[in-house]
Amino acid sequence: MKQKDTVRNLTMLMDLYEMTMSMGYFQSEMTKQIVYFDMFFRRTPDGGSMAIAAGLEQLIEYIENMCFDEEDIEYLRSVGIHDESFLEYVRNFRFTGDIWAVEEGTPVFPREPLVTVRANVIEAQLIETTLLVLINHQSLIATKSNRLVRASQGIPIVEFGARRAQGADAAYLGARAAYIGGCIGTSNLMAGRDFGVPVFGTMAHSWIQLFDDEYEAFKAYARSYPASTALLVDTYNTLMSGVPNAIRVFDEVVVPSGHRPLSIRLDSGDLAYLSKEARKMLDDAGYPDVKIMASNAIEEETIKALRDQDACIDIFGIGEKLITASSDAVFGGVYKLVAIEQEDGTIEPKIKISENVEKITTPHFKDLYRFYDKKSGKALADLLTIHGEEIDTSKPYELFDPVYTWKKTVVEDFEVKSLLVPIFKDGICVYPKKTIEEIRAHRETEEERLWDGVKRILHPHKYFVDFSLPLWNLKNDLLTKYSARGR
Repeated sequence: MKQKDTVRNLTMLMDLYEMTMSMGYFQSEMTKQIVYFDMFFRRTPDGGSMAIAAGLEQLIEYIENMCFDEEDIEYLRSVGIHDESFLEYVRNFRFTGDIWAVEEGTPVFPREPLVTVRANVIEAQLIETTLLVLINHQSLIATKSNRLVRASQGIPIVEFGARRAQGADAAYLGARAAYIGGCIGTSNLMAGRDFGVPVFGTMAHSWIQLFDDEYEAFKAYARSYPASTALLVDTYNTLMSGVPNAIRVFDEVVVPSGHRPLSIRLDSGDLAYLSKEARKMLDDAGYPDVKIMASNAIEEETIKALRDQDACIDIFGIGEKLITASSDAVFGGVYKLVAIEQEDGTIEPKIKISENVEKITTPHFKDLYRFYDKKSGKALADLLTIHGEEIDTSKPYELFDPVYTWKKTVVEDFEVKSLLVPIFKDGICVYPKKTIEEIRAHRETEEERLWDGVKRILHPHKYFVDFSLPLWNLKNDLLTKYSARGR
């Protein structure tokens, strides 16, 4: 994998209100006020049960490279950031706080923190937008990719969406996220070069149209790539000319060169019918090993329908439906204050209350644990606790539903894993960089430890994210306190 020569400085990728609030904090002499923020999401896209966390590597790069140059300072003056003492503070800015996060590839669930930030209020505020951009986007695409992979039930999927993505960054980082989510590769060369994602590709219809006829186009391509011949067979007529011409070229060019052809690709029409007919033709011609790839605006429902019809498809190439997550294109992660730290180190929990129950936050600096059944190895539930709570695995433990207070679950014979790992300490990255293969392997391992019902595409079983008793009591006390004030 090639390392990028430079890392783009995203420091100014922020909303104006982050800078206006920060100047206000500065003028109010709050630069030493330590705060805690959680980044979490409220619901899983597409009505699913689980999401896949992604984007941490880019968040680390962003934090490590934060700095404001003189052009930035001048621009800030022009938009009303006028306090020269504050601008001097900005000129010398660097992140000095602590960050914890869920590792990339981890299956995650609504309302649990994916990232927790402890920093002075200005540092914590200024990173909000870019943190959300990086984690929201890649988690969205990794989640969509994972849904498609689960729907395909073992049929490999290649991400083909660069030309339909909403911008260059979406294509580039989306390819990375899709691989983390479970795709076997991408058509995107830049993502392949920089992240080590396997790359795949064949030809476009324009290749075939530029030759006098389809046979000549196939023959020229096979001569250039005899060891990796993959032909697009639907430019004119898939069954009348495309597949027969492909077989002819396999016979006349590929096999005499000492190779076997790889695949044909279907990009239009009735994919179930065409794939079955093409399979018969290839098998009868002595090419049972040639794969059939299908593309053309494929999504979960399409895959299910093709499987139900016994389509003979060996690999899917999925573009716009994956790279844009078009069926539910917003991950919806938010960044909320959950606590402040007093000068003596005491942590004071903070809560946001709303008439919309979904928007009520979970207060305090928290830990996040996953409980596993020792016998099956499967995940039982996730637990949010106040930071520092001890979990004794030698005796039964009681979990409390965060909404339905009468619901309590007692788990026995379990083991626990802490999901929030240290990323930055005092502004220094303490998290070892993971290869994309390590991230992908982590996702596979953790996904395997979930029950099948949780991974179901339609009407999945709800996975529980519960509270410890101290956290439940704390949140209930704060709700009672502030609700009484509001009457």
